[in-house]
Amino acid sequence: MLDLKFVQKNLDAVARSLQKRCKTEPDVAEFARLDEKRKALIGEGEALKAERNQASAEIAKKKRAGEDAADILARMGQVSERVKTLDTELVDIEAAERDWLLKVPNIPDESTPEGRGEEDNPVQRTWGEKPSFDFKPKEHWELGQALGGLDFERAVKLAGSRFCVSFGWAARLERAISTFMLDCAAENGYTEVRPPLIVNKATMTGTGQLPKFEEDLFKLRGEQEYYLIPTAEVPLTNLHAGEVLDEAQLPVTYCALTPCFRSEAGSYGKDTKGLIRQHQFYKVELVRFAHPGKSFDELEKLTGHAEMVLQRLGLSYRVITLCGGDLGFSSCKTYDIEVWLPGQNKYREISSCSNCLDFQARRANIRFKARGAKKAEFPHTLNGSGLAVGRTLVAVLENGQQADGSIVIPEALRPYLGGLSRIDAATK
Repeated sequence: MLDLKFVQKNLDAVARSLQKRCKTEPDVAEFARLDEKRKALIGEGEALKAERNQASAEIAKKKRAGEDAADILARMGQVSERVKTLDTELVDIEAAERDWLLKVPNIPDESTPEGRGEEDNPVQRTWGEKPSFDFKPKEHWELGQALGGLDFERAVKLAGSRFCVSFGWAARLERAISTFMLDCAAENGYTEVRPPLIVNKATMTGTGQLPKFEEDLFKLRGEQEYYLIPTAEVPLTNLHAGEVLDEAQLPVTYCALTPCFRSEAGSYGKDTKGLIRQHQFYKVELVRFAHPGKSFDELEKLTGHAEMVLQRLGLSYRVITLCGGDLGFSSCKTYDIEVWLPGQNKYREISSCSNCLDFQARRANIRFKARGAKKAEFPHTLNGSGLAVGRTLVAVLENGQQADGSIVIPEALRPYLGGLSRIDAATK
């Protein structure tokens, strides 16, 4: 969340931030009203407390002189009751301000471009050559079903739409892609973590999924408020919630391979076929805790680590910078990496790499302290997909397809598949 004192002093900047994001909620005027009420309560309370202090001295003086202080005592009884009421109202107002702050997105960095949506996202760079075919390339779901690896009909029977069952070579290829990604992350210094897949409300709040995006989450029934994770960013970022790190530890870097669970609320009719938009999918997540003065350098580094995976797989891609209207809730700046899918004849997102500044650290109360410093600071948190496993499978199938319907496997994955170089009808 944003710093309360910053918001109180810079409400116009927050309003401009929301305008850059093309958002009208939350209402800045509502916070202004709350804060005016807070100031009025504090002012009245301080005045009454000063009156009470002065009256205490007057009562003591009258008692020493043997004079009656009943009138002052009666007034102080009224003052004490009013002070209690004001204190209660102040607690309520401050809670309302915090609730308001929890709904406010991060302020976009100056380098985040203006724009309303994905059509306004500028391309920063491209890598690799798009494959050329002397036949019309098929989409991944056609290829996967024809070779017996992907089964969507049985998934519907088991769970419903937006699920898939992988068999044989497809299951092994997903596992190979996952392991390859983890090995790349380890090479870049990330510590692998196997976190819980179920987290509590505080953890979801720490990274910004709650309270604003509850409809996008899978919530479990029961006495406790538990949720299935939408991404490993949630448990990895909250590993140090409530802790104070040593400055010498920074940057702290973690990676995790987990399933991700998303309700895909608001995506009705989008990507109804195939693996692009599923309720359950696997992803290798990269998370970094950085010194505030180095977080934008860390963002470039993180993005490079995700790009490295695609480069080693020989998959053409481009990097775009998200504009203000397309920026995620917790991010101040985001690069999306989009891989080329010849079956769809378009680039599709495969990784999103973000710098959240101290926005998440403040929500989760994650701090660090320099040697000899009196006060702890908030580190900056960064996260990115390194990469989404299912979408990488999609890219491997579509880019590696041959005229006879077989799939050539990228050389980087072959050691993870016992040397298998091609998938065809005979591959199990």
